[in-house]
Amino acid sequence: MARPSRCRRICREPDYDGFLPLGIPSGEPVTLTVDEYEVIRLIDLEGLTHEQCGRQMEVSRTTVTEIYESARRKLADSIVHGKPLLIAGGHYRFCDGNAVCRQSACGQSGRTASKQPVQAKGANGMRIAVTYENGKVFQHFGHSAQFKLYDVENGQIVNQQVVDTNGQGHGALAGFLTGAGVDVLICGGIGGGAQQALREAGIRLFGGVSGNADSAVNAYLADALPFDANVHCSHHEQGHSCGEHTCGEEKHGCAGSGGGCQ
Repeated sequence: MARPSRCRRICREPDYDGFLPLGIPSGEPVTLTVDEYEVIRLIDLEGLTHEQCGRQMEVSRTTVTEIYESARRKLADSIVHGKPLLIAGGHYRFCDGNAVCRQSACGQSGRTASKQPVQAKGANGMRIAVTYENGKVFQHFGHSAQFKLYDVENGQIVNQQVVDTNGQGHGALAGFLTGAGVDVLICGGIGGGAQQALREAGIRLFGGVSGNADSAVNAYLADALPFDANVHCSHHEQGHSCGEHTCGEEKHGCAGSGGGCQ
């Protein structure tokens, strides 16, 4: 049996979820995975060699070359043919201490995670989503493994459900929420690109919230939810200085090769 591939270490999330050509887009969107984006950033923008890039991402130079060639083909396809470019998905983990591989087939159990269907929202109701972990508001939108959804009618919660994102990553979470019919998002930190995507989707954002998820929703319904209108994501701020191949394990709390998928 072939040995499972190693999760690629990512030290900076994309600031944008995608790009559109100026004019009328042609053809199906091209999806650049987050690990492909990272290779392009490190090699073409930061000037790292393939070997240096491999050390930072904790994969072999050969793997870096394969990812790089795939990414360049996708970029060329998007530019030459005028196709929308999306940045989402992939096989990676973050170097901020979150050692969970962001690929549904590579979870802690080693089995493909099942994705439960999102229950339909009432025609006249409002749906609130909260980034969720162990009953609390999870503090990093882009790392959210679960959302708790609350359906509200006439100011009262009529239904609740917890749904898995299946490791979609920050680039696809705004689309996930849109598809789930979410009207309001309550979360902790969130990056600028995700905020823009939520605005474009018409989802109202209440960021910088912490504590119990149910209490946060009840406070929102009572017009008493404290939130930060200028919320930001500390991961993004730290990530901007993480361009060198000696990416600081101390600064980011990098988990190293001991965590994640082997």
